[in-house]
This record gives sequence, C-alpha cells and structure tokens, in this order.
Amino acid sequence: MLDFLGNLERTHYCGELRAAHAGQIVVLMGWVNRRRDHGNLIFLDLRDRTGISQIVLDKELIPDGHAKGEQVRPEYVVAAVGKVRLRDVDAINPKMETGEVEIEATQLLVLNDSRLAPFSPSEEAIQNEEVRLKYRYVDLRRPEMQRNFRLRHNITLAIRDNLSQQGFLEIETPILTKSTPEGARDFLVPSRVHPGEFFALPQSPQIFKQILMISGFDKYFQIARCFRDEDLRADRQLEFTQVDLEMSFPRQETVFAVVEQFMAAAFAAAGVTLATPFPIITYDDSMRRFGSDKPDLRLPELTDVRPAFTDEALATLQIDPALPVVAFRIPGVGELSRKEREDNHPIFDLKKGAKFIDDFKRLAKGFPEAAVKVRELVGAVEADFVIVVAGDPAHAVKASDTKFPGRLSEREINVYSAAGNFRTELAKKYADRHGAFAVTEKVVQEANDQSGGKCVDGSEAFRPIWVTDFPMFEYDGPTAKWMPAHHPFTAPFEADMKNLVADPASVRANCYDMAMNGMELGSGSIRIHRKDVQQQIFQSLGISDEEARARFGFFLDALEYGTPPHGGIALGLDRIVMLLAGAPSLREVIAFPKTAKAVDLMVDAPTTATEQQLKELHIRVALKS
Repeated sequence: MLDFLGNLERTHYCGELRAAHAGQIVVLMGWVNRRRDHGNLIFLDLRDRTGISQIVLDKELIPDGHAKGEQVRPEYVVAAVGKVRLRDVDAINPKMETGEVEIEATQLLVLNDSRLAPFSPSEEAIQNEEVRLKYRYVDLRRPEMQRNFRLRHNITLAIRDNLSQQGFLEIETPILTKSTPEGARDFLVPSRVHPGEFFALPQSPQIFKQILMISGFDKYFQIARCFRDEDLRADRQLEFTQVDLEMSFPRQETVFAVVEQFMAAAFAAAGVTLATPFPIITYDDSMRRFGSDKPDLRLPELTDVRPAFTDEALATLQIDPALPVVAFRIPGVGELSRKEREDNHPIFDLKKGAKFIDDFKRLAKGFPEAAVKVRELVGAVEADFVIVVAGDPAHAVKASDTKFPGRLSEREINVYSAAGNFRTELAKKYADRHGAFAVTEKVVQEANDQSGGKCVDGSEAFRPIWVTDFPMFEYDGPTAKWMPAHHPFTAPFEADMKNLVADPASVRANCYDMAMNGMELGSGSIRIHRKDVQQQIFQSLGISDEEARARFGFFLDALEYGTPPHGGIALGLDRIVMLLAGAPSLREVIAFPKTAKAVDLMVDAPTTATEQQLKELHIRVALKS
C-alpha cells in the first residue's frame, strides 16, 4: 500500500546534511539507492540530485517504518522524517560528504514503487549504451550524469552573464526558416498552409544575426538550438546548441577578446582557470606544424625532417622529394614490437597519398645517419616512439593537386593531414603510456572536488588556439570550379579582393576557428556588408543573379539599407561542456541524444506518419522496394 505525501514538505536535500545539523528534525525525499537489512535495523541510502543520506529504520523505535523498509527496493521513491545524529566514530564514511551523520527515522512514507531497473544508478559504469539511452530517465539519475548537467547549467549561466556584462543582448531567431548554405543537409518541415512548400530548421542563425546588425542592435548573442542532417559521431549530434554571437564594427581581435572573456568565465564556473589570451596561428602554419586545422597542443608538433635524408635515400625509400617529409614523436611509448606496429597500420590513411616509416631499427640499418638525425630533429629521447610520414610517389597526380601561388597544394595538405591524424590517433591509443591526455582528466577531477574552493590551473590540460587566414576557396577537381571553403557570407581580406577572379587560390578568408585539445569549438568570420561585394562573391562561385535573388533576395535587399561592417562567431556549447566534464562523447552532456544511427531509443523516433497527417501536409511517401 503506497502512501500519500499529504502536507509533508521537504526541509533539506539529501546531500546537504553535515555534522552541524545534528539534533535537527529533517524531512528528506528521494530514491532508495541501496538497502541493507541488519535485522532490527534497516539502513536506506536515500538519493537525490545533491547526494546521499543514510536513513536508519529501528524496529523498536519505528515498527511501522521498519516494516515498510523490509518491502522497499532500489529506486522506490520515499520520504523520511527523523532526527540528524552523529555517526559512531568507527561508522563514519569518509567517501560520502554526508558520511559523518545519519537520520534516525521517526516516519517513512513509500510514495511510489519501481520496477526492477535494467541497471542501477548506483553503478559507476554501464557498458551497454543502447540500454542507457533506452532507459534514459534511469540513466540520468546516476551521480555522474547529474554532475554533468549541473556543470552544463553553471557553464551556460556563466556565459550568459558574461556576455550580458559585455553589453550583448540575447535575442531569439526563428526555428522555422529558409534553407541557407551551411555545409550540411537541412531538416525540412512541410507547410500545411502552403502545399508543396517547406520550412527548413536552422543549421545556424547566420543570416538572421547579420540582419540584427543591420537592424542596429550592435551586439547580439543567443544560446541557439541548431539542426544539421549529417552523419553522427562522438562530437556531433543532429540537434545541438551553440553560443552564437554577432557584433558591429569589429576586427578579428575584437571578437577574440569577447570570446576569451566568456570562455574564461565558463571554465571558472567549472572550477578551472583558463589562461588568456589564446595563441594565434595561421591555417598554413597549423597544417605544417600539427597536420590539422584544429591542432592539439598537448602533443609534440610535426617536424620537418627532409634535411635528414639525402636524395639517394629518398629514392631508395620511395619517398616523393617534392612533398613534405615530417616526423613526430609520442612521448613515453618506446619502441613497439612488430605486431604492435602492424596493428597500427589500419589507423593510417593510405588514401591521402602518404606513407610512413615506423621501424627505426630497420631504418638505422640502411640509413644510420638519417635515423639518428631524425630523432635529433624531433628532440626524441630513448623512451619516445618516432614516426616519419612522407609523400608516396606512386599516388596519381590529379588536376586539383596543382600548387597554386600563396597556398599549400592539395598533395602537401594530404601529407600533413595524414601525419596529423596518425599523430593524434596513436596518442589516444597509447594515452596510458605518455599521460598527455590524462592531465585533462586530473584537472577535471580536481576542479570538481567539492572540498576545494579555488579554481584549478588548467593551462596544461586545456590548450585553446585561434586558427586564422583560411583559404577563401577550395578547388573542386571533378567540376573544375572554385567552391567556398566556408559559407558565402564570409568576407575576403581587403588586400586580396583584386584577386577574386584572376587568382582565387591566393584569396584569404577573413575568418577564424577556435580549437581546443584537437577539437574545433567554434568558427566565425568578418562578414560581407556590401551588396556589390556579396554579388561579386556569388558570381565567383558560379551562382547566377537569378539563383542569388531566389535564395537570398531578402538578404541582398537588406544589404542596401545601411549595413554596418560586422562579424561574429558560433561556439559549440555541447563540446565545451564535454571537454570540461571529461566526457568521451556529446551523448554524456545532452539530456536526450540520438544514437550513432540517428535514433532516439527512449521515445522510439523517428516514426512513420499517419495517412491523415500526410494528407493534411499534401505529402505522399514513396519508399524504394
């Protein structure tokens, strides 16, 4: 028989009680985390979002409550009334924040029962993620998940407060809008009122925030929900949240300063001190030094080791002398066995036209001077694992491989990116040996230690960097056309405008990314604010005046009404929280995420629509047999 709550009101949360509360009468409510029956004494660990308190049901003192205690099981919802008392010295639990006290119950109400859950929230790790997502309401009760979402709340609040203090106004933009080019597929929403026509869910509020600058709001921000129909991975979901902002009359440095302020505030809310200002690197330098446009600064850089090899050595090793020859080291890994090296081969991307040398004993036999020089150039000690990555001359040269003045060629980029990807993947694989990544977990753990009152220095664990001077265009070999490397509202540098038609490869975009620990956190740019320049960009991309008018007519019109220079950025809030939570995937910091197959297992979505719904929307479904 279940009890009614009646007029009983909670006085404290389970995780709040300390020795100072001894002697007080309290009312606690929550879920039974564990139950231990010691005959005349039954101990219940009562859990809510703040922590756990131990409830003592004494048969002599509270026979009715003791009888109920015999019936309750984990995840039953109960209310306990009783006096806080100090535990005996030998019964103190130092692992619990409430471990010095317990509640001597005088009343126990069983408010609801529970089916046997597929897993217990008291478990530290549940291996089957699909079960976790199917029963997300149970999974979210786990202390780890509760901590993640308290952290997310604190980070979001800190960002919102900081941007408000910097003079930004929070303004919402539409969810039902028009399709714009953002680099991914749109989610389309059919219109019942306008048969055959569709809204699109926003991939970002890009055009709307630019229009807000035209409208004179000067500084806008939004904790914006965005939607992209793309393949999922650990750091990507179909629907996500970004910190979106735009401002009038900025330079790049203005945007950087704003972002660094709110990032420092967000990290402080998580108990971590983030060093500012962030370092800045150009795209070309980032590729040369890290093999990535989202570099992980926690690892040693790529090193140019071409001087270590003679032309004869390169020919014998079948290395293309026209392409980069780089090496990197993974600290503390040491020399690997042949079997270990072979197991690493599938990680390397052979499609990029690069090859690698990881057997230094064999290299030293044929080219001893080169082997010694390579290790010397990368600064390797005996315990470091060193790999050389170079161009493969057997890789066919394509039309798009042409080296254009002022930028790296596609083949050069491929070698650098193959090396960069190999570097990060091997570092992850051998993280237990080198410890470069473990420091992040250590800082997160220390920052979330409730006994500490000060921020923990995160300067080594969290390594942000700005990447600038991206190419404005990318050459598409199959179509022999230049394509936008970013969205077409990004402004080119003024000095490069004259080359838009004659030398598009040399044109740099006035855009910037912010990366941290090998993950892109945000991307932004100074925007085009003049209609003639916007039209010129459309023309250089092969977008006709008619197509531009059909897709962006309202925006082109707005540009004619006194548009100020403006720019902004959008940072992934989910990714920021993921880093600070020390979580392996976004699914740990999004309350109701989708699986890698884009399915919500809890609500069983997506589903088919009824014939009546389809009829109202003037839609007929035609499935392939």
